Amino acid sequence: MNKSAVAGVVAQGRRALHRRADPARIMEGRERRFAAALLAPAFLALMATTTFPLLFLIWTSFYRMNLSMPFMDGFAGLDNYRELLADPRFWQSLGVSLVYTASTVVLQVVIGLALAVLVHGMRRGQGLFRMVAILPVVLSPAVVGMVWRSFMLAPDFGVVDYLAVTAGLGSHNWLGDPTLALVSVIVIHTWQWTPFAFMVLLASLAALPDDIYEAARIDRASAWQSFRRITLPLLRPAIVMVIIMRTMVALTAFAAIFTVTGGGPGTATEILNLYAYRKSFTELSIGYGSALAVALLVFTLVVSGVLFALRRAK
Repeated sequence: MNKSAVAGVVAQGRRALHRRADPARIMEGRERRFAAALLAPAFLALMATTTFPLLFLIWTSFYRMNLSMPFMDGFAGLDNYRELLADPRFWQSLGVSLVYTASTVVLQVVIGLALAVLVHGMRRGQGLFRMVAILPVVLSPAVVGMVWRSFMLAPDFGVVDYLAVTAGLGSHNWLGDPTLALVSVIVIHTWQWTPFAFMVLLASLAALPDDIYEAARIDRASAWQSFRRITLPLLRPAIVMVIIMRTMVALTAFAAIFTVTGGGPGTATEILNLYAYRKSFTELSIGYGSALAVALLVFTLVVSGVLFALRRAK
């Protein structure tokens, strides 16, 4: 058989393989188009509700838009950002945001971990404890703020004030004093979101292998040694993920603080998110408020990036 005949046979074989593969390729293409058709509505809705408003926010931050003085509106370039960097109220709200975020995240992780270790060792009542503990998370932050403002922190007849008087600490204006107001909103946020950290860490504890702890008991390791040298290292990925998620939420908190204190007294509890809201919808300075919101977005992305980098680090 000459070379041309061999080449013809090989070409026929290739064409036959391609014909056999065509139905599979056609089916795969149909499945991809069907998946794209299913994904398209959700993708378009996501673009319409997140991406386009975000781009409009960034575009607005470069304009001078003040509804109380519309005759001064126009393109401002970077003037809003220059004004932002020279604004002492911006730096104060950023500092309040950092204190609020750091305090709530640390408290949530520490208390959540302690509760997870405690409940993990319980032989009875775990299901009931989980059900009760998860209740604050399912409540709206606005509802939580109203409950704490009306029933828990109200002077003279609030639950917290009653306990303080009973303990001999006296009555306090929990939301009228700047320091107590900041402590109060930190406690409220911690109370509502600690169950999230608790549930995540409890699930991670339940997934840890028992043979490691059995080996530690054989080696006569104490409970503290087992916790420090076994439990904490194995829970590190879950703890870091909880820190990342709770940090991102705390930096953008709004509803509970707005309901409880409105950022007051004065600016004692005015986090950056609330300052941007006040500037935009109370003082009607839309352009500068947009610049504040973009600054908050950039700050949140930077903090998240640092935390993710720490998570990947050994």
